Amino acid sequence: MKQLVYITTVCSLLALYSAGARAQTNPKVEVRSVVRNAEGKPLRGAFISANAGQVKTKTDSLGAFSLTLAPKSTVLVSAEGYQDQVAQADTNMQDIVLAGIDDNASLVNVAFRTVPKKDLLGGVAVVNLPGLLQKNYTTGALDNLSAFAAGFNGNIWGMGEYLVLIDGVPRSATTDIHPTEIEQITVLKGAAALALYGSRAAKGVIQITTKRGVANEKRINVRVNTGLHVPKGYPDYLGSAEYMTLYNEARRNDGLEPLYNQETIWNHYSGTNPYRYPDVNYYSPEYLRKAYNRTDAFTEISGGNNRARFYTNIGFVHSNSLLNVGEAKNDNNTRLNVRGNIDVRLTDYISTSVDATAIFGNNRFAHGNYWSSAATLRPYRYSPLIPISMIEESDQLTQLQVQNSNYLIDGKYLLGGTQQHLTNPFADMYAAGYNKGTTRQFQFTNAINVDLRKALPGLSFGTRIGVDYSTSYNLSFNDQYAIYAPTWNSYAGNDMISSLQKFGEDRKNGAQNVSNSWRQQTIFFSGQFNYLRRINNVHNINAILVGTGHQRAETSVYHKSQSHVNLGLQLAYNYRQRYYLDFSGAVLHSAKLPPGNRQAFSPTLSAGWRISDEPFMAGASFVNNLKLTASAGILHTDLDIPGYYLYKGLFTHADGTWYSWRDGTLTRTTDSRRGENNDLFFAQRKDINVGVEASLFRQLLTLEANYFISRMDGIVTQAASIYPNYFVTGFPQSSFIPYINYNNDQRNGLDVNLSLNKQLGQVAWTVGLTGTVYNSKVIKRAENYENAYQNRVGKPLDAIFGLRSNGLFADESDIASNPTQTFGQVKPGDIKYVDQNGDNLIDSRDEVYLGRAGWNGSPFTFGLHLTARWKNWTVFTIATGNNGAFSQKNSSYFWIRGDDKYSAAVRDRWTPDTKETATYPRLTSLNNDNNIRTSDFWLYRNNRFNLAKVQVTYALPGQALPVRFIRDLTIYASGSDLLTLAKARQIMEMNIGGMPQTRFFNIGLNAAF
Repeated sequence: MKQLVYITTVCSLLALYSAGARAQTNPKVEVRSVVRNAEGKPLRGAFISANAGQVKTKTDSLGAFSLTLAPKSTVLVSAEGYQDQVAQADTNMQDIVLAGIDDNASLVNVAFRTVPKKDLLGGVAVVNLPGLLQKNYTTGALDNLSAFAAGFNGNIWGMGEYLVLIDGVPRSATTDIHPTEIEQITVLKGAAALALYGSRAAKGVIQITTKRGVANEKRINVRVNTGLHVPKGYPDYLGSAEYMTLYNEARRNDGLEPLYNQETIWNHYSGTNPYRYPDVNYYSPEYLRKAYNRTDAFTEISGGNNRARFYTNIGFVHSNSLLNVGEAKNDNNTRLNVRGNIDVRLTDYISTSVDATAIFGNNRFAHGNYWSSAATLRPYRYSPLIPISMIEESDQLTQLQVQNSNYLIDGKYLLGGTQQHLTNPFADMYAAGYNKGTTRQFQFTNAINVDLRKALPGLSFGTRIGVDYSTSYNLSFNDQYAIYAPTWNSYAGNDMISSLQKFGEDRKNGAQNVSNSWRQQTIFFSGQFNYLRRINNVHNINAILVGTGHQRAETSVYHKSQSHVNLGLQLAYNYRQRYYLDFSGAVLHSAKLPPGNRQAFSPTLSAGWRISDEPFMAGASFVNNLKLTASAGILHTDLDIPGYYLYKGLFTHADGTWYSWRDGTLTRTTDSRRGENNDLFFAQRKDINVGVEASLFRQLLTLEANYFISRMDGIVTQAASIYPNYFVTGFPQSSFIPYINYNNDQRNGLDVNLSLNKQLGQVAWTVGLTGTVYNSKVIKRAENYENAYQNRVGKPLDAIFGLRSNGLFADESDIASNPTQTFGQVKPGDIKYVDQNGDNLIDSRDEVYLGRAGWNGSPFTFGLHLTARWKNWTVFTIATGNNGAFSQKNSSYFWIRGDDKYSAAVRDRWTPDTKETATYPRLTSLNNDNNIRTSDFWLYRNNRFNLAKVQVTYALPGQALPVRFIRDLTIYASGSDLLTLAKARQIMEMNIGGMPQTRFFNIGLNAAF
């Protein structure tokens, strides 16, 4: 990497020197021009540079500029929200018109090619990130993408796991890239847009294109941010006294004697001695910070000339933790990334590019799982710290234990516990040592492109190879510690520790342990012939023949975890950019399938019609662009085949059933785990979508909409119910049921992207709205339910099945007059269920469809972004939301068993006095399976509206810049995840057993040189 940076730096310096030398020897002329947008309006503040950035200026309020340059000098014009344009200096320069980033003239990266946005055929959404980052700084590559790309809501058209490609190579959008490195994000949704990528892309593709150097322009951009993550809230658990009181109530409900007397409860409530009568609040400010910090800095350097261009991004990110105890005070994460690329034109016919990325990640964290313990440990069980000041001075044995302890916290405390709790989360953070996690990622990509126009005009060849290597391991100091259980006495009203019972030993050997070593290697290759030709300015032909393959090897995985090969063909034609026809297909190969069934062909066909160019639309001056598109295709995929060799029958002796001979010798049976099926084949995604694109009133309003219907047929499963029951035995435990292509699913919906651009007075407004209506349905399942209402066929894929509740039992007579509940003994205050089949029994046959869970998308999701620009100020806002799905209150916060920790939810419990108003079942000290079941009693709607982002940006005027070499300087402040409007907001914002959700408040600075 050092050599790469060195080479690119030398090349750029030579280019700058050459440009400077020419500037000194050539005669100079004054160059004047005006910069306008596509509507002809002058652009104020557009940046003009020449001679590799040595000569700079900005346009005035009329969009005009003037420079003194050598004739034929290269002039680069750039403006926020517009595509850069290169012009040649001339004394009679015409106006320079910049295309907006979202204009139809902009290029969009799709499968193995780039096409003008005007020529896209639907099923594709595009987001250009550099302009967006000027007003919306974000820390994640796909943050709030649903507000800009319709059809995306964590997945694409509800299909599940999508493929991420970074510069054409399968990589991760989470760990492998930062938004400052990205030029464009393309979301490929329809089958026709996906076909060339083969099996792995059958559920959609997010294609990320990174930034590259710009010819004749030296650029340096520095961005620095720092901010605070502030918790939205913590779970609300009961204190010791309230827990004890309610647990006594639970035992009385079960016919048992109370466990805690009133004196004990009072002592825990009073707080006079929190060490003898603890009441531990694990979410107290005593243990947690109010917020934790995240700071990052990124530097981008780019430049070059028409022969060679380079780009480098160097970034550093650091964050710490909410924990503020022991070693956890030092918890942190750091990430250093270096990305560089060079584009070189070797000859007039051959060009090449080299990309290299290195990512170094380190984290440090204390032992233990604090957040899990906080959600499970009852507050009264023990004091995590024992004060040595409360030990009797005359107790020499105990005093000796103190002296011999290796862990005297702050010189005041020993580590507390009991024989049942030999560790505690605080002791782990103080004395168990710490971990250092290390990750290293190295990525290399090389592309070579050859222009073959001498052999055939329009023909070219390109190849790309990518090699990625990732590794991680953990270094830890695993120390042991003793805990102490005190015996308390009271002398003259004062609590004193009369003795300590020690459990465990203090051991700190200083050895560093290496664990969790992991590595992954990905190799990617593609080669393609391209044919691009325009004949007589009316016939546009584009053809691609491409072969691709990638393979991923991973630690502890015998077979390559991902291995895909396919050969693709695309034939595209349009007449005057008015009538479009596109055929795309791929022959693919899968090693997951039996010999003879490992190849398949996936064909797709697309068509488009630009109605706005028809003569009969000449009178509709308000229509700037109107295009209809349609596509259909069949994509074969092995994504849902859960492993390799599933077509083979499997017999095992290693985990067979034990049996014995007469002499008592034990041995194992050889059991079957599955049957054989040599007819196993690919699942098929059968896709139809139609779309419309419109631009109205001189770009005032733009619209993109797609209706899609997609079936996934032949999903691989073990369909037990269609085989005789003797195919499965309980003892020995065997199954002869094979994997077969059986399940069929369907998804359909509509996605819409609207954009409104309007200047009102001195304020320029941009409003964008995305929306997706999504439905799904089970078409075919192997099911054999007794009642039709139990069938999954015809129900949504994310259907929630459970019992219908009918309130809580009021008394014993209410129980006697209702159907018998078979999930255990019930008492007044337990949940009463509806008998669906009339058999007077409540069991699993009474489970019905309750609603949609929204696992792959709510029935309706939307995103909204708004930009307001006034002079040098920009205000940007993002809002997202969803409607129509349900969730279950089934975490340990609500589903409490036995002596689990009690949350605030139990305050609304049933008692004889509250039976008319109670919203929570009676308390029980037993495992009451009747109440803790999926039912509509625990169901809630997860409809929500999120104010996801607000950012205010100020661009310093040119005359206010501190030094002349700073081209632009902006400062900004933002808040993320600021507000959620929802009936169940507290539930949605509450994490149980993990770090809390946070709001992020950030300030930043962005400087361009």
